[in-house]
Amino acid sequence: MRLWSRRRRLTASPANPKEVALPSPRRIAVPAAALLAAAALALAGAPGIRTAGAVMIRADSVSADSLRPAGPAAMTAAGGTAESAPAPPRDYLAEARASYTPVNRAYQNTRVVTAFAGPLLGALVLLVLLFTGISARFRDIAHALGHRLYVRVLVYFALLLTATTLLGLPFAWYSEFALEHQYGLSTQTLPGWLLDTLKALVFNLVALGVIPILYAAWRVVRRHPRGWWWRLAAGTAPIALAAVILQPLVFDPLFNRFEPLRDAGLRGDILALGARAGIPAKHVFQVDMSRRTKKLNAYVSGFGGSQRIVLWDTTLESMQRDEILVVMGHEMGHYVLRHIWKSILVIAIGAFAVFWLAERLTAWMLAAWGRRWEAEGPGDLAALPALWLSLSLVMALATPGLNALSRGVEHESDVYALEITHDNDAAARAFLKLAQDNRSNPEPSEWVKLLLYSHPPLADRIRFALSYRPWEKGAPNRFFHGR
Repeated sequence: MRLWSRRRRLTASPANPKEVALPSPRRIAVPAAALLAAAALALAGAPGIRTAGAVMIRADSVSADSLRPAGPAAMTAAGGTAESAPAPPRDYLAEARASYTPVNRAYQNTRVVTAFAGPLLGALVLLVLLFTGISARFRDIAHALGHRLYVRVLVYFALLLTATTLLGLPFAWYSEFALEHQYGLSTQTLPGWLLDTLKALVFNLVALGVIPILYAAWRVVRRHPRGWWWRLAAGTAPIALAAVILQPLVFDPLFNRFEPLRDAGLRGDILALGARAGIPAKHVFQVDMSRRTKKLNAYVSGFGGSQRIVLWDTTLESMQRDEILVVMGHEMGHYVLRHIWKSILVIAIGAFAVFWLAERLTAWMLAAWGRRWEAEGPGDLAALPALWLSLSLVMALATPGLNALSRGVEHESDVYALEITHDNDAAARAFLKLAQDNRSNPEPSEWVKLLLYSHPPLADRIRFALSYRPWEKGAPNRFFHGR
């Protein structure tokens, strides 16, 4: 799991392609059941970092302007009249390809590089702390300042979290702030970004250190140096569920202002759509993301009473009403199809394999270098970075599988959105706007898709949006069975 960050990869936002998650070295894995809470959220639909991947496929040379319907003058010159000549249909796929300009390609290529460089840099930071003996020094300080294990774990975690944040800060600044400004996608000031970074650090310390999640996990590791893996795995599901419930209530408000959707007419349309879906859609919020970015997004987060549908104000400004309703249909699909529950079930089962592999890898590293690290065993606080590194490596290996599951979930919600709205054109236009406004790559290479895409590529979503019409053939819907 990555530590909570304001630009975290916790979930796939259904409206956003989220083709690439952008890891930051300061968002390191934690050796508690909270490890897999992030993966659960990633499949369940919480907000996170959402940008598109890069590929080597060339965009078509035709411009977007040349694809628009001809105006009255052009039709008259061709021998027709403005009133009688039908406008040619728009080729949304060609427009999406045309929007992938050399500038956008350069942006996405850089995002792909940072997506791979981030985890490598994070691993390097942990290895530096181990091999230089800094981790052992942090342990000694923690032992000197506290006799209780809780105090020792809290002090050590505070030192380690601060060190990793500072060491990873230059890369985080470039990938999260400078690059976005370079390509005109960010509206955030540097003081604002630094403040968010500090908030994330403090939140991580409180949520995992002050609240004794890490302490409880470390007690298990100390008492059961060989069997800790299955005990931590068993605690994954409740931690993941708690994270899903509390995210919109505790974490999100630290970074943005949420308020009920202002547009009464749009809110009424969304409530009517929710009534058709048979779900409570009263918790529809808008969030002031325009203070940070020009990108578009929407997402569903929370569970039960905390569940809410959130529209970025940039999306409200850019998209038309019918496009927004398709996006809402997608979000409702996640609810109706119980994707959160299914995701948590997958994580709860997968946790046993993840923690077992991490235990094996940690034991191997300690046998090879434990003496050099001054770590006596897995229960020694000085070995904590090794456990973090093991968990991170195992989760990296699991990422292609998790991405494939996530793409399947997102496709199901696309199907549901089309079935409940029957508005194929609006869906295609919504995906096109995501491609254009987010500088996305509509057709990534297969390896980029496999490793980095948690949503289907936008070209695939556009094709599907334009072709999926079972109701026109009298065929039954796959998911929506209402009126």
